[in-house]
Amino acid sequence: MTTEARSTSSPPGSDNAAWKAIVLQYQKPSLWRALWQIVNTVVPYGALWYLMYLSLAVSWWLVVPLAIVAGGFLVRLFIIFHDCGHGSFFKSSVANDAVGFFTGILTFTPYYHWRWEHAIHHASAGDLDKRGVGDVWTMTVQEYLESSRWKKFAYRLARNPFILFVIAPMYLFVVQQRFPSAKASQRERHSVWAMNAAILGLALGLIWMFGFKAYLLIQLIIIMVAGGAGVWMFYVQHQFEDVYWERGEDWSYVSAALEGSSFYKLPRILQWFSGNIGFHHIHHLSPRIPNYNLERCHRADPLFQQVKPITLCSSLKSATYRLWDEKNKRLVGYRALRELRKQRKHAAR
Repeated sequence: MTTEARSTSSPPGSDNAAWKAIVLQYQKPSLWRALWQIVNTVVPYGALWYLMYLSLAVSWWLVVPLAIVAGGFLVRLFIIFHDCGHGSFFKSSVANDAVGFFTGILTFTPYYHWRWEHAIHHASAGDLDKRGVGDVWTMTVQEYLESSRWKKFAYRLARNPFILFVIAPMYLFVVQQRFPSAKASQRERHSVWAMNAAILGLALGLIWMFGFKAYLLIQLIIIMVAGGAGVWMFYVQHQFEDVYWERGEDWSYVSAALEGSSFYKLPRILQWFSGNIGFHHIHHLSPRIPNYNLERCHRADPLFQQVKPITLCSSLKSATYRLWDEKNKRLVGYRALRELRKQRKHAAR
């Protein structure tokens, strides 16, 4: 979808009555599908964790491929956790909270605190005036040009692929999630401390069974794999060339969902491990749709299929986008800055 096309036509799904009637059909949780998803995710994850422990005594060449697969299952666990946070996985809020807390222990994420921050993300995604909570740090071209050298350096460091997809995920899940936000309410703060205690309890139990070194190596490797994959998924879902960003009164919830959230068309096996979250345009349109209904909703009407898919290969280009060009309404790389400077020098002559 080109920038010109977006500015001259209504966004897909602008007819509220039409899309609301469609998504309503897929917002109904299925107890059996939810339970089966828990079984086919938690059981293999636990088995792989134990196989990694046994493999440590044999060869690292066995541990690495097992860690990659285990990381995939941890991503899938996070999607279950994510759905519970939206209250969509089960019909029962008690069941959502219970499973959300349990999967939060396995994913090192405080349930209520994360749920609060993620709700802000859904309410503000694509709004240039409400950046900063639950999103990837994104500056406009003008903001970057007007920043100090130190801030420019910090921004370039934060957007470096190695930092963004290797260092940052480890820091996020191991360190940052252990502390509540200063803006968090008492309930969210308590959820962080409760989760920390639960994680510590599980860690001590596993250390008692398998040893400190084995626990540390296995857990950190899995978190590194799952964290990197998870952050990449989130990045691609909101960082592509013609993504939607607007300010204030020009911001639209429907446009932010269908134009500001990607349809990440993955191979079936990766779609399974990622819990269908590649249908992110559907998820942002209606967070109440459980992950196991997202694809069915996407295929339900041509309305949603107007969203141009991003493939695994084409998504790699997203790593080159750095800044939001507010004038041309698209994400650009640092090369665009050099072109802009040349244009300004030429205009000044």
